[in-house]
Amino acid sequence: MPKILVIEDESAIRRVLLKILSEESDTYEVEEAEDGLKGLEAVKNNDYDLVLCDIKMPKMDGVEVLEACRKIKPEVPFIMISGHGDLDTAVNTMRLGAFDYISKPPDLNRLLTTVRNALDRKELIVENKILKKKVGKNYEMVGDSKAIANIKEMIEKVAPTDARVLITGSNGTGKELVAHWIHQKSQRNKAPFIEVNCAAIPSELIESELFGHVKGAFTSAVRDRAGKFEAANKGTIFLDEIGDMSLSAQAKVLRALQENKISRVGTDKDIKVDVRVVAATNKNLQQEIKDGKFREDLYHRLAVILIKVPALNDRRDDIPMLIDHFAQKIASEQGIAPKVFSDKAIDLLKSNDWTGNVRELRNVVERLIILGGKEVSEEDVKLFASK
Repeated sequence: MPKILVIEDESAIRRVLLKILSEESDTYEVEEAEDGLKGLEAVKNNDYDLVLCDIKMPKMDGVEVLEACRKIKPEVPFIMISGHGDLDTAVNTMRLGAFDYISKPPDLNRLLTTVRNALDRKELIVENKILKKKVGKNYEMVGDSKAIANIKEMIEKVAPTDARVLITGSNGTGKELVAHWIHQKSQRNKAPFIEVNCAAIPSELIESELFGHVKGAFTSAVRDRAGKFEAANKGTIFLDEIGDMSLSAQAKVLRALQENKISRVGTDKDIKVDVRVVAATNKNLQQEIKDGKFREDLYHRLAVILIKVPALNDRRDDIPMLIDHFAQKIASEQGIAPKVFSDKAIDLLKSNDWTGNVRELRNVVERLIILGGKEVSEEDVKLFASK
């Protein structure tokens, strides 16, 4: 339930605001403070989702309250309440971080719309923080085998640069994970990380997806649309399964890499972009070049740094650590207590032929956690995971 604080010294205005907010929705929990000092104290001691704050008040005015609260709880949105003579000050409070302002006497529709928008923004900020924490925790390779140690060392060296990276390896080995990790450790980690699965986009749409289009470029182009390269400006674009990209799209990607500019489908107008390109494929691009399916000049542009992610069968010593990692993660997601895998169960899983690599192992671990006993045994593995 959203919790709202109203800081207003005029009791009549305060009552009106409380009445409007209470009648609008029984999901709002509304509290009040009759001056700035009491309001500041309330913000310090409570978790509010929104504060409505008058500007002209005794003891401590609204601008001072806003500035003090921005230091201690910057994520809490403020809507300032202004009299006619306070409009210039109200506009200035937005430069100090206020979400918006409303004039006295408050207009019903204007007030409720502003409150809803401010609460939506607060929710987005919270979600974004959670997502950033999740990203920071999840995008790291699990394992201490020599092959994984070499990849980690290479990422540490390559990530801070703008060098293009081509990641190779079989399906399910963790190529996407490597790409995310490179971005997270780069200087561009505050900017977007945009993923494009080249194999999942029809060849006739891939150019529009990557570079955007202008209205009228083709039948369904009813408005101008930016592409993934523009969306990734200042950040990283990850071209997954680039071996499946059409030759015409490859030519445009090559131009983007050579000139740092793109043009939307349907126009020759150039748009400058500053994008780091990380690509991945499960194909042998050298063979694709020989077969005339992949441009050799594009390959050399992409493969400044080559990272080969090993198959799980080539790093079996990492399997116990991966099992423990997935068991903890899945238990957390399912809201259940983590299960222990017996030594014999782990040994049997290590001996499996993991054609689906790490992705397959995760699925098997999840299956065993759901279907296995309190301790996942060798018998559970034979029953639910053996091929």
